[in-house]
Amino acid sequence: MDEKKYCTAIVLAAGSGKRMGTKVHKQYLLMGGKPVLYYSLRAFEDSRRIDEIILVCGAGEEEYCRQEIVEKYEFSKVHKIISGGVERYNSVWNGLQEVKDGYVYIHDGARPFVDGEMIERAYECVSEYHACVAGMPSKDTVKIADGDNMVTQTPDRSSVWIVQTPQVFDAKLIKKAYAMLMEQKVITVTDDAMVAEQMPGITVRLFFGSYENIKITTPEDLDIAEVFLKRKS
Repeated sequence: MDEKKYCTAIVLAAGSGKRMGTKVHKQYLLMGGKPVLYYSLRAFEDSRRIDEIILVCGAGEEEYCRQEIVEKYEFSKVHKIISGGVERYNSVWNGLQEVKDGYVYIHDGARPFVDGEMIERAYECVSEYHACVAGMPSKDTVKIADGDNMVTQTPDRSSVWIVQTPQVFDAKLIKKAYAMLMEQKVITVTDDAMVAEQMPGITVRLFFGSYENIKITTPEDLDIAEVFLKRKS
């Protein structure tokens, strides 16, 4: 393998968590006695591949994150804490402004079960393919519906993946792709791979994440996460 590239992890923690139904944002809810956000930061902190972490939080939450997350748990690789934007893509764009050349991992802070092996698989993938996304083959049959909830298509399940984060890119590539995106008047992207896919000649490679690499979105997710955490410990 070529000489190691500088790797930055952008960890997104600016979501409001409306579906969780709590006043506390989902990334700060306690899981196993620690905030949900702690676990993804710990994985990147402990990875030999990651040189720097940029934490993107909600506007006005910077000092809270500094004191109650970064300093409390001694995350030395968190070099910058910046505020996010209205939408996820705004937060990613803000984070990308701070990224050096090399590779960039973009990860949702509400996915606490990213681990060192996944980060390693991502590095091996991006080294060869330049644009990579964690995911897992769908266990369920997926239906495509129209606006009236009528089924229009049933894709072959063997070709359907459920996409996760981290999503990992050559930094120059994803910066250029996001710059193009931000010039558009109507933006409908829901993940970073969609942004990269608009670049001419760019195809995105899937690599295995984990079926446990869930995103904490609803109270039920937190219950499931507690089970996974107990099993790991």
